[in-house]
Amino acid sequence: MDWIINDELGLTVGHVVGYVSAAFMVVGGVLPYVPQYKQIKQTQDPEGFSLHVCLALLIANSLRILFWFSSRFEIPLLVQSVVMNITMFIMIHLCVTVRRNNAIMRTRERVFSDFDTRYFWSWTDFQSYLDFMLVVWVVGAAVTYLMLSVTWFMETIGFLAVFTEAMLGAPQFLRNYKNKSTHGMSICMVIMWTAGDMFKTGYFILRHAPTQFWICGTLQVSLDLAILLQVYIYRKNPPRSSHRGD
Repeated sequence: MDWIINDELGLTVGHVVGYVSAAFMVVGGVLPYVPQYKQIKQTQDPEGFSLHVCLALLIANSLRILFWFSSRFEIPLLVQSVVMNITMFIMIHLCVTVRRNNAIMRTRERVFSDFDTRYFWSWTDFQSYLDFMLVVWVVGAAVTYLMLSVTWFMETIGFLAVFTEAMLGAPQFLRNYKNKSTHGMSICMVIMWTAGDMFKTGYFILRHAPTQFWICGTLQVSLDLAILLQVYIYRKNPPRSSHRGD
């Protein structure tokens, strides 16, 4: 039996652990991006960080929010998705601003409304990223409303949400592989990714979250470890002198 901390409130150790775990689930996912944000801010160099990580997380968490209307999983997971989306927009805003400030000469603006697939997610203004996600949200909400009663469709949405999040490390892994360097990527961020994903996967299992959650959590941890292996393999490689925009 749990040790009662407060008889009047009926607060137990189990309750405290549950509340702390829930709070960590909400904010823990965004903590790894704090050192990366600070590093970009200090160096004024965003090229080591892949903006496609932000794309993966925005899509994943938006799908998770839609999935909640079908499978009412725990509120902390829902709140985490909202907080993560806000965090990704903050990261995108920083990277776009730094790139614009670093531009030696003014080049042609690349915006979402051009509908040029060659520059998808490499737009030169922050508003384009907001516009794209607004389209995703409107279309996603409309389709979800129409298909809410179709079980297999909503289960697929749930799987795509966690699978996309599980693959968020893939753009960073590919960027490191292409550059043969991890220069500009915050190693602290990846270490925190790994620790957070391990905690999150364990949380999914213990809280009996939908099966898709913990299976994809395991995949996510595997990618984190692969990126840490790149840090070791490329540790002596110099940074690339130039980068193409992500």
